[in-house]
Amino acid sequence: MENKLKNKLGKLFEFLKENRKFNKEFHERSYKQILSPYPDKRERIMSLLYHIANTQSQPKIDKLAEFYKKILKDENSLNSFTDFVKKVNSKSDKINFKNLYEGMLSQDGWGPKTSALFVKSIFHLHSGRFSNDLRIWDDVPRTIIEGDTLYLPVDSVIIEVFHKLDGANWSFKKVNDELQKEEYGYSGDKIEIWDDLWFWGFISQKGGETNRESNCFNENKYWALRETDKNEENIELIKTKLKEEYLKIFE
Repeated sequence: MENKLKNKLGKLFEFLKENRKFNKEFHERSYKQILSPYPDKRERIMSLLYHIANTQSQPKIDKLAEFYKKILKDENSLNSFTDFVKKVNSKSDKINFKNLYEGMLSQDGWGPKTSALFVKSIFHLHSGRFSNDLRIWDDVPRTIIEGDTLYLPVDSVIIEVFHKLDGANWSFKKVNDELQKEEYGYSGDKIEIWDDLWFWGFISQKGGETNRESNCFNENKYWALRETDKNEENIELIKTKLKEEYLKIFE
């Protein structure tokens, strides 16, 4: 079973790596909507924080309010990546993505998925893959160096994808632990490639939490996402890739 899972993960990773442009275009539009209205870096980072916190199905409003108060009362914490990491993780010995994740996870109202999503977004915006106009801070590392790491923002969509791979029960921790195994070689920047899995998983799933199918193109979900490319030619290309490449990996 373990070798079978490793083989399927390898095929899935190659598919994601070869089809990066679709999720990149989706994220580029999303980041522009979140950040472009705000020229000031403090307003930009707060806009990103509010947006990501609100991706939770049931945001803990009271706890998040205390977090926002703490950050906004110390405007210096928004000046740079270094200042922000020190604010949320005062015990950190290094200014990196791993310590940013651990710092966010320790904040009231923030869970593993939203903490990982925020860190991934910071990496996205400063890695050079997206428009320079979207950058917020000047001191964000552009690569993941040895000893640092990203965590995949695992939600119900990605858990369903992994369940489809081998029938096992998965969780945020289990998915990230699996992908971080040294034998796979997915650590570092490669975890960011796995983030594209949400896009393909979301548009290929139907049903609710307890009765979910993941074997088709759910065109309604695609159209419900404001940031997707609504060009008919592009939609047909995605349909073809889902049917002839992505879904065959799970057979």
